[in-house]
Amino acid sequence: MVFSNRSNLRRNHLRKNIAEARLMRISSIATVEFLSFVLMWMIFICLSTAIISLEMIQHRRYAEIVPTLIIVGLFSAAAAFYIYHHENRIVTNPARAAALLCLFIFLLGISKTGIVLTQMSTWATGTAIITAIILTIAYDQRFAMGMSVFYSLLAGFTVSQPVDISLFLTMMAGTFTCCAGLKEIRTRMKLLEISALAASIVFLTAVSLSFFSKTIRPMEVFKDAAMHALATFVAGFIIQSLLPVIETVFGITTSMTLLDYSDINKPLLKRLAMEAPGTYSHCLTIGAIAETAAESIGRNGLLCRVGAYYHDIGKLNKPLYFVENQMDPSFGRHKDLSPAMSQLIIIGHVKDGLEMAREYGLPKVLWQFIETHHGTTLVEYFYNQAKKQYEQDEVPDSQAPSESEFRYPGPKPQTIEAAILMLADGSEGAVRSLPEITPTRIEAVVHNMAMKRLQDGQFDECDMTLRELSQIEASLASALAAHYHSRIAYPKRPDLPEDFEEKPEQAADNA
Repeated sequence: MVFSNRSNLRRNHLRKNIAEARLMRISSIATVEFLSFVLMWMIFICLSTAIISLEMIQHRRYAEIVPTLIIVGLFSAAAAFYIYHHENRIVTNPARAAALLCLFIFLLGISKTGIVLTQMSTWATGTAIITAIILTIAYDQRFAMGMSVFYSLLAGFTVSQPVDISLFLTMMAGTFTCCAGLKEIRTRMKLLEISALAASIVFLTAVSLSFFSKTIRPMEVFKDAAMHALATFVAGFIIQSLLPVIETVFGITTSMTLLDYSDINKPLLKRLAMEAPGTYSHCLTIGAIAETAAESIGRNGLLCRVGAYYHDIGKLNKPLYFVENQMDPSFGRHKDLSPAMSQLIIIGHVKDGLEMAREYGLPKVLWQFIETHHGTTLVEYFYNQAKKQYEQDEVPDSQAPSESEFRYPGPKPQTIEAAILMLADGSEGAVRSLPEITPTRIEAVVHNMAMKRLQDGQFDECDMTLRELSQIEASLASALAAHYHSRIAYPKRPDLPEDFEEKPEQAADNA
């Protein structure tokens, strides 16, 4: 009897734990963002069904709408699962979900309107190409390909029910070409070049598929294929002109924008060069070595370089308090300040940098480099000074300096690009302080800096692997060794006496 009571208690306890676990799982899924996503997706199904079934609604054939609603619902459910598994940030961000929904509804509406007015299926091809290009720019190639298939099926329904397989394959040829070719947009001609290539492939695909039909005449085949190709090229031309709007709506920054902000004539960079030349030179160096390190592991080197150019803009408020802008560091501004006050000024350049980024309208993708390039690291120099003062002044234990007081507020790097910049920034400063710079010493400094940041937990919030960290180390060491290479001393002129000391400007003239 006692054994039975114990087993019942254990069983009840287990059931209670299982019920609590299920409740927690349900509550973690059924968030406000997730419910908003589901609601928007249901609205999308209703709106897209209404657009596709426009003729049925006009002729009051409501019974025929039901099969369309079921098919659209099934396609939309598949697309929702695809989004959930491959771009979960859309599910958790109602603004992104709304932007995607509006994009699809708007393009479906244009496609249906054009088809009804002109009786030409090229509207479906053109809007499918626009969808593929926008999603490739806003997200990535794989996601764009998956969602392009979904949109092409819906666009095919706006032309005929069931979907014409030839039209669907023609749209797929164009969209997949655009997705595959638009990994990065660094020039203004890139979109037009890819659009021209996609138009050629669409033309060949349409011609090839049309010849399967025995009833269509050759001239009609080439004319129809040419119209699909023209729609493809025009779609790319339209996106080229709307690229700034797309960046704003989806909150993205393309490589073209990054290249624009790498121009040294930008107001912030010009100010940095004039008011803090040492910091400016440091930023350019960091940009070069960080870009090389990022590209060595297949990351966005351009983003690293431009982020490095702006990561220290906060020093513009107090440039002379930073050693790279001081002619003689032994007579620096910190000489008459307490360690606590000095560390406040040093740490303050992160907050000041973010305020300047907002004031000058820097793209948000660059803000991460400003706020995370020091993470939560310790300001060691002033912390050690504070410890020395505490030991010399014999201050009571309650006033002993704490590490937490001398750490940057963070956050830690959230992306690998930001982590690369942090490591490049620390390594370059450490190498510059070496009394004698050699490749072996540079490798040791970079490795020690990497291990120090790793053990301090600075890379905990980005998905960097140890293998990638090792490759980044090797790239940084090689780039720094090339930058700080040794030089051969210029020989003295033979006609000068042994004790003659040549002035620097004379040595430069003789060189």
